[in-house]
Amino acid sequence: MSGMAIILALVFSPLAALSAYLITYAEYKKHFPDDLKRARKLSLSFALSTMVFFIILIILAFLVLDNLLPK
Repeated sequence: MSGMAIILALVFSPLAALSAYLITYAEYKKHFPDDLKRARKLSLSFALSTMVFFIILIILAFLVLDNLLPK
């Protein structure tokens, strides 16, 4: 079951990060129209934190489910 958690984390975490980047970049571009470098940097940091969050969340969910479900 842990192999499936790793596969899901590797597939869905980058998708979540890409979505977070696109959404936050569109919003930061409106707030910082003169400084697009700052908008990209803030969006990238938000996307990376989203990716780490989802990797941890997926792995923890599988660990909890693995311990709770009967074998």
